[in-house]
Amino acid sequence: ALQLFGSMVQSQVELSMIAFNAAISACEKGCESEKALSLFDSMSQHHVESTTISLNATISACEKNGDWEKALQLLDVMSPSQIGLDTISFNAAISACENRVKWQSAVRIFSEMEPSKITFNAVISACERGCEWEQALKPWSEMAQRKVEL
Repeated sequence: ALQLFGSMVQSQVELSMIAFNAAISACEKGCESEKALSLFDSMSQHHVESTTISLNATISACEKNGDWEKALQLLDVMSPSQIGLDTISFNAAISACENRVKWQSAVRIFSEMEPSKITFNAVISACERGCEWEQALKPWSEMAQRKVEL
């Protein structure tokens, strides 16, 4: 997918949002967060509007490559009015924090969003990996209060 995308750029083919999203998703699957970030950043240079799908794939690429700081930077830089952050955006960033035992950041993101079942599980897991069982009880209690099933 990345070779095809590169050929499209060299051939000066007009690039679409779909082509960018496919290339970013390929980077995500290949744990190539730097390439994904570069593609995401270059969308505006090619006059292609980035979407929630573009953002989520880029954050997920960062998560899979262990670049939790870059995932959080993307989340912080993109306001909901620009692209439209969704639960997947936040969950991917929480997972990036969980994978690097950054439970404090995971809890912060959790507190700023409307959590889903996946969100609750991810933040509890992040606290567990950080040996912060007391912190894990807070989302657990909220889960029970909202009657969210595991």
